[in-house]
Amino acid sequence: MTNIALIFPGQGAQEVGMGKEFYETSPEARAVFDSADTVIPGLSGVIFNGPAEKLTSTAFCQPGIFTYSLAALAALKAHPKFQNLTPSFAAGLSLGELSAVAAAGALSFEQTLKLVERRSFFMDEACRQKKGAMAAVIGFSAPGGDKKLLEICREAGCEVANFNSPDQIVITGEAGKVAAASKKIEEAGAKRVIALDVAGAFHSSLMAPAVPEFQAELAKVQFAEPAFPVVANVDGRPAGTGAKIRENLTTQITSPVQWVQTVETMAAAGVTTFLEIGPGTVLKGLIRKINRDLTVINIRTPQDIENIDI
Repeated sequence: MTNIALIFPGQGAQEVGMGKEFYETSPEARAVFDSADTVIPGLSGVIFNGPAEKLTSTAFCQPGIFTYSLAALAALKAHPKFQNLTPSFAAGLSLGELSAVAAAGALSFEQTLKLVERRSFFMDEACRQKKGAMAAVIGFSAPGGDKKLLEICREAGCEVANFNSPDQIVITGEAGKVAAASKKIEEAGAKRVIALDVAGAFHSSLMAPAVPEFQAELAKVQFAEPAFPVVANVDGRPAGTGAKIRENLTTQITSPVQWVQTVETMAAAGVTTFLEIGPGTVLKGLIRKINRDLTVINIRTPQDIENIDI
């Protein structure tokens, strides 16, 4: 039997109309969208019809991606092809980790959607307190590798947000400090440093004001034991208890996303096939750079489910 993991994308992958085919063809997916509208009225209408500016706003972006991902998963789980598949792990990039938590059954869809909405709100409030920025460093091959990159970041006073792949690291922090670090990193030999179009310095200490607020929300819900472990962004290790998942979600807001370690952990445990469920193909591209022997299948439309051959 193929050893599979479910993986979920993060913010930035959204597009108007995402998931509409699932809504129209899968009763299970439709039920997820309808449930989302009871938690956040009008959410599915914004997902399907936009406008794009509204979908990318704080109130709708993260809840929209989460809802589409879980609706696609519901359609997949209802399909006969899924009946012989038993996931070994779930994981997600940043926001996607909450999708993974719901997929593993540690929280219900409705519980998790409420947390996604609150997390998004608290992070947006933190962004307003101090102007932050992020930049993707592509192909940094200077002597010393990651150590040299981290040294430049420390000297400039910024931090690392994501270890996405061996040749892509995202830096984060106060806007001026990220700009200064970007210049030094380019001078040190990076192929490219790309400023990201984001609202603030996610996965940095600038998000600290959001932590106690979100921790209080996490304390209100009862986490179940997951059906399979959720590999955490914070350390790339499997979390097999509700208590550990709760702890990781708190820490994740200000910690770097260890995506390379996350993928390597699952691969070392025997996972050969990843189902990337939700908008975009970002994770497929990253995993190809981490380990070309791994297979990633994107589940973005009902036809993708029909085409699964594992």
